[in-house]
Amino acid sequence: MTSDLQFSWELGGSGWAACRIADTAAEQKYIVSYCTDALADLLFGVAGLYGTSSVQRVSFDLEPVEVRWRLQRRGADVYIAIYSFPDVSTSWDAPDGEGTLSWSSTQPRRVFSHAVMEAAQAVLSLHGEAGYIEKWHRYPFPVAALQDLRRLHQRDDECEQCQGSLDS
Repeated sequence: MTSDLQFSWELGGSGWAACRIADTAAEQKYIVSYCTDALADLLFGVAGLYGTSSVQRVSFDLEPVEVRWRLQRRGADVYIAIYSFPDVSTSWDAPDGEGTLSWSSTQPRRVFSHAVMEAAQAVLSLHGEAGYIEKWHRYPFPVAALQDLRRLHQRDDECEQCQGSLDS
């Protein structure tokens, strides 16, 4: 699958992960805290794009900053808008527009889903479930969320690259 979209998720120090998203226009990097189950939330949010709701929101805690992903399905595409708020403790109920738009892009859903899924699979392949919980601490690796996204992606996007990987 060729695209200008790049996404990565790498476990760092104890309870931290580096998240990077980029397209040909811009790149954004975040150091995400384990205060939320961020990778699982992102996988479930992307999987939600295959359902009836056209908008999904995912929030990452950067201690103290909140980074909120607003994923909006537009036909076969997804508009990805990432907003930053100065303090997660006061921004949970704030409308997206009150945040500062830090990155946005429109991508085919199949490309975005595949990129997120592959990044999560790379984390699992590198660390395994035991290594993930050892580094992330608070939450186990989201195996079910990854399997669900893979199933939806294969079914609705007919992704041939996914066949046989992490079968349910």
